[in-house]
Amino acid sequence: MPGPAVPRFDTVTIDCPEPAALARFYGELLEWPVPAGDGDYVALDPPGGGTAITFQPAAGFVAPTWPDPAVQQQLHLDLAVDDLDAAHERAIALGARHLDTQEKFRVYADPVGHPFCLCSW
Repeated sequence: MPGPAVPRFDTVTIDCPEPAALARFYGELLEWPVPAGDGDYVALDPPGGGTAITFQPAAGFVAPTWPDPAVQQQLHLDLAVDDLDAAHERAIALGARHLDTQEKFRVYADPVGHPFCLCSW
């Protein structure tokens, strides 16, 4: 058991222009409960417990331009799926933009430009 000074992984926070709007996108994509309201800091908690995704406002936010390196992506989420084709259609319907296709994964941009992958490992 780690000691009290050892950090524990708690959450991933995504900077964005409108936290509530981006939280709604990911909540619908993952089918996680979306908190009501339009606060400056919004948390999505997985229904079965685990690591949350939080969203906070970023003044002057500039979307990544992947694969163009002009604005680096800095991080991205890998989301596992069982049916890559069905998950692709769902992501597009929710507002994702398809960026690239590989054999085992597809790369998308969320509604504000953060890259994420749907993966069928």
